[in-house]
Amino acid sequence: MSASLPTNLEKGTSLWKDAWHRLFQNKLAVLGLFTVLFIFAACFIGGPIMHWMDIDPNKQSLADKFAGPSGEHLLGTDQLGRDFLVRILDGGQISLLIALLATLATVTIGIIYGGIAGYVGGRLGNTMMRIVDGLLAMPFLIVVILFREITKPRIELIGQFLIDQWEWNRDLVLRFSNILPLLVAIAAFGWLTMARIVRTQTASLAQQEFVEAARSLGISHTRILFRHIVPNMLGPIIIYATLTIPSFILYEATLSFLGLGIEPPNSSWGTLIKEGANYLETKTAMILFPSILFSLTLFAFNFLGDGLRDALDPKAAKD
Repeated sequence: MSASLPTNLEKGTSLWKDAWHRLFQNKLAVLGLFTVLFIFAACFIGGPIMHWMDIDPNKQSLADKFAGPSGEHLLGTDQLGRDFLVRILDGGQISLLIALLATLATVTIGIIYGGIAGYVGGRLGNTMMRIVDGLLAMPFLIVVILFREITKPRIELIGQFLIDQWEWNRDLVLRFSNILPLLVAIAAFGWLTMARIVRTQTASLAQQEFVEAARSLGISHTRILFRHIVPNMLGPIIIYATLTIPSFILYEATLSFLGLGIEPPNSSWGTLIKEGANYLETKTAMILFPSILFSLTLFAFNFLGDGLRDALDPKAAKD
């Protein structure tokens, strides 16, 4: 007679399910997550909807400058009579797009460079990291400004070529050729910290038994690194990427505020805050609204990043 199996077996779980459960127990992290989702929806869905409704963020109407909130202009207009709400959402698109693309680029470069340095080790790995240390010793913002000024003329030439020879949409090309110099400059030097984090994690994981087993099976070094080691350090990578996004938003806003970032007629939160600072005493709303949204985004990403850190590395959170 066969023994009957128990019917009250508990379902298994996974590290990622446990992490999600811990994340949603953190009220500040959940608030940050939903705030981030709301801001992204407002900028990347609400903005295009207003474009579709024929509300141009760059359309000027000097007769309506500094108009108050109304049914036509929910947040009023700026010094050139442009709809202020649409310009805030349009500026949010650029600020968030630069931060996301720069973070994606820095994470990719950092994983490849730091992973190779940590896996190879020895003299080559140490030399690679000394290069990183040397670059980290340089003042980040100054280097980014110089690199932007070097790349900007070349990118503008490429954009003009696409307009003249390939007949690409002029407004779209000019918009992206305005974004790319700043994006390339931030991404070119933003991967250094990620490389150090990945190098440390890779050097530790490379000594584990599962890596030795993969080597004994004759699996290639590239496959071991990117199919076995990198997936095991996704936690620190996700945490750092989440905390990097607000840093890059802040860098973009700082450069745009100094007049070295996004140029008119395009807008970003940095340029809007700069324009609002010129009318600080007379039209406080011009600096108040973009500053609130800008600060709210930074706080939300930081709360979310802290929550992810606690969820993915509970031992460190207890320490």
